Amino acid sequence: MSRLNPSNERLKRDYLRYLKEAKGKSEATLDSVRKALARYEAYTGAKDFKTFRREQAVAFKVRLAETDGVRTGETLSASTQAGTLSALRDFFTWLAWQPGFKSKIHLPDIDYLSPSRKDVARAKAPKLRDFPSLEQVHAAIEAMSCETVVDRRNRALIAFTILTGIRDRAMVSLALGHIDTTRSPPVVRQDPNTVETKFAKAIITYFFPIGDDLAEIVRAWIDELRGEHLFGPADPLFPRTCVGIASDGAFAPAGIERRFWSNASPVREIFRKAFTAAGLPYFPPHSFRHTLGHLAQTTCRSPEELKAWSQNLGHENITTTLTSYGRIDPHRQGEVIGQMKTGKAVDPDMLAEIGAVIARNRGVPIG
Repeated sequence: MSRLNPSNERLKRDYLRYLKEAKGKSEATLDSVRKALARYEAYTGAKDFKTFRREQAVAFKVRLAETDGVRTGETLSASTQAGTLSALRDFFTWLAWQPGFKSKIHLPDIDYLSPSRKDVARAKAPKLRDFPSLEQVHAAIEAMSCETVVDRRNRALIAFTILTGIRDRAMVSLALGHIDTTRSPPVVRQDPNTVETKFAKAIITYFFPIGDDLAEIVRAWIDELRGEHLFGPADPLFPRTCVGIASDGAFAPAGIERRFWSNASPVREIFRKAFTAAGLPYFPPHSFRHTLGHLAQTTCRSPEELKAWSQNLGHENITTTLTSYGRIDPHRQGEVIGQMKTGKAVDPDMLAEIGAVIARNRGVPIG
């Protein structure tokens, strides 16, 4: 383990404060910067940042390409390597303009922290994501027990995720008052003042039309919270587990408590256990957004429906839904091509929408 360098620690503190207060960066971004700086210092043995030279940059890139990830044990991905180098370039560019460093850090040397064009292409290459089919989600839910209040909460949690496509961090901060089941379809109002939404966006989400049985599971859960547990609008929609002592003296679930989860880790564990118990591979909560993104391609029949579906996922642009969550795997791509026929009439509205999307991507006026 590398020793701490007091001078470096002060500089890192000042830079992170700059990113947070002056640039408004999120805590997740700050964490990625910390990791990048830690990797660099581990390589240099915590030498003063003012000793940075192009030779160090080149040698560090070689070491980075050989580094194994802590979680996977595999070589760092091209995207992780590119992100690390980008964070270091930004840091040393900032450092080069600080008092006492203008003559120490040479701006041309910082360019040597750039990845090769091939590595950039690998980092940007779209990745095929594993996601469950709607049938697999149903199978996992059906295999879940509903005997205890914790069982019923877990069952409703998974049903709610596929009905809304909500991100797990937002879900654990949802209160009962954020959902209105009297509407048809039910609506969830993700208020960024109280809900941990991505980029602090206000998102209005209606239940996707993928099964009344799933919606009924969620409604039954909400009725139980209000009727049996006397939860109010400010209480959590998915309360944390109350842990007690079992008869054998071990810790065990003992119901729910009127408190929010502090993070989404328990949610991911619920998903893991549910899919494993059903004899299926583990699909994390975020993979459900990919399921919904692909369902949009076969469910939506007009540009208006596609736009509403995209908006329901919290996307301002249809392109985000189609590119981030709607990439077709090669096998399905072949099936679609094989089913296509030439000479069919083209929907003019759909053609206009496609043209508008292309124009927005190119940044040209829509005529």
